[in-house]
Amino acid sequence: MLARLMFAAVDLAARKGLTTPESEDLPAAAARQRARRTGVRGETYAYWYLRRHGYVMVARNYTSPGMKGEIDIIGYDGRVLAFVEVKTRAVVQPGQLKPEEAVNSEKRGHLVRMARQFIRTRRAESEACRFDVLAIEAVPGARPAVRLYKGAFTPSSQ
Repeated sequence: MLARLMFAAVDLAARKGLTTPESEDLPAAAARQRARRTGVRGETYAYWYLRRHGYVMVARNYTSPGMKGEIDIIGYDGRVLAFVEVKTRAVVQPGQLKPEEAVNSEKRGHLVRMARQFIRTRRAESEACRFDVLAIEAVPGARPAVRLYKGAFTPSSQ
């Protein structure tokens, strides 16, 4: 019930968009900060979206010392442990990669290594697991478009 209420509140706030309209004359530092803010808003939206769809969360922004990268969200979807990569993009321009296409082989490799480390440290070797990608297109002033790809890739396909 809490997840439904929280997602309703987050979704209501997101109707005005997760990002602000782009400005051509922003310095690089301000553009990076705006992109980071959009990413954080996207991850928060994704967290409540997944909770609303039945995921039980285990961790957010999981990192391991000495390893590159992080896993955005880890949670159970039923009996399956899902490692979720969230990709949020402001307006997708023609010729630009869609958010889900940004999860390339290098990124998948980092995710797999981090997931193996998570499984080792939690002694969860017997758990069924998969890798999901949640893509969010955040158009300024509009509700975000969300696409969830369950089982987006497997460790052997990276």
